[in-house]
Formats: sequence, structure tokens, C-alpha cells
Amino acid sequence: MKIVVVGGTGLIGSKLVRGFVEHGHEAVAAAPSTGVNTLTGEGVADAVAGADVVVDVSNSPSFEDEAVMAFFETSTRTLLAAEAEAGVGHHVALSVVGTERLQDSGYFRAKQAQETLIEKSPVPYSIVHATQFFEFVPRIADEATADGTVRLAPVYFQPMASDDVAAAVGRIAVGEPVRGRVEIAGPERFRMDEFFTEILAAQGDPRVVVADPEARYFGVVPGERTLVPGDGATLGTIRYRDWAGK
Repeated sequence: MKIVVVGGTGLIGSKLVRGFVEHGHEAVAAAPSTGVNTLTGEGVADAVAGADVVVDVSNSPSFEDEAVMAFFETSTRTLLAAEAEAGVGHHVALSVVGTERLQDSGYFRAKQAQETLIEKSPVPYSIVHATQFFEFVPRIADEATADGTVRLAPVYFQPMASDDVAAAVGRIAVGEPVRGRVEIAGPERFRMDEFFTEILAAQGDPRVVVADPEARYFGVVPGERTLVPGDGATLGTIRYRDWAGK
């Protein structure tokens, strides 16, 4: 199969490209640095020509409300139009567990807009909702920090390894289109405040974690299960302690 990975030079994209090649597929890493720009349209038609599958794991360079909406709407429209013209049989997009429950956030409104465009497109699709990546854990702590205190809501949290994310997205990409959403998550569920208390202490980080039901998660006050998948999610195998201990 010819599989185009949009965002193919990033954390997840590079793992996908490598995995597809190892399994005998032709994988194209599509990114501005490789001459493919989904905002301007540069190189998009050539990249998707003859492709069986397009996997979009790209992300906005800016999280500002208007900028992130413009990114996901423009890039998704550009891709889907080119795929429809080229006869691509499967569009796969990586999104976030809880997107529909986090609509007070400009970023998640943009992700929802992306998903709506995909659903309305004639291109068969699969949308993969993943929980937060392990690599994202330090940023979550930093975003929640003020004056040396980390304020986090005592809600459920189920992060996963990027290797598990790539493996799951890869399996879905080479299968039949789901024409809906699939949820993936890590193998362990934690209370967010308890998780960060343990992790920061293990790292010798002096910050104090405070459980605050009104604490915001990137601008949104999450509910108890906002950030975790429902029943039937596909779970990864890599545990955070094993990943962090490498």
C-alpha cells in the first residue's frame, strides 16, 4: 500500500512512517520540510496521488483560538479535497479522547471542526481518539503551575506511550475504514493529582501538588471522566513507570 503520513516528521508521524516501511508499505512523510504544505496546498496533490491511505497526525504550530481553528479547517479541507480527487480509499485522523467534552477550549473546538469536516467528506475515514501522551506529562504539570504549586483537578487520567499510539493508528490505517471513532488509551488509570504527586516526588521536583476541583486543564475545568475513554477502548501495553525508567 502507499500510505501518506501528514505530519510524518513529528513524534507520532515518524514512528508511523518507520513502522509502515518495516511492514513492506510505501510510506511518504508529508510535512512542510518535505515539500508538502496543507495550509498553502503546496505539494499535496502530488503526495496523495496513487495513495491508498492518508494518515493525518499533524498539529497546529499555534494554540491561539483563531490560529488553531484556521489550521485544522484549512489543512483538513485541503487534504480531503485532494484525496477525493485522487480516489484515496481511507483517511485516518488522530484526535483526542474527550474532544467533544472539552468545547470550552479553542483547541478542542478546532479538533471538533476537523472531525466534522472528515465526517462530511466522501472519503471513507477512521478517527482515532487517543489519551494524552507520556511525552506530554511535563507540559501538563508546567501549565498547571503557579508560584511553585501545581493545581490539578482530582479527575481520572489515562496517559499512553507514543509507541502505543503509533502502533494503534498504524493497525487502523491498514484496515478497513471504521467510518466512526475508535478510542485508545494507556493501560493504567490514575487520579490526575495523585499521579503528578508521585511523579514529581520521584523526580525530586520541589513543586507541591494540590487537588483543586476547579483547576483548569488547558482552559477547561474537566469532569471526573472527561479525559478518559469509555468502555471498549483499545489499551496500550506500556506502563508509565516502565517508560519513564528507560
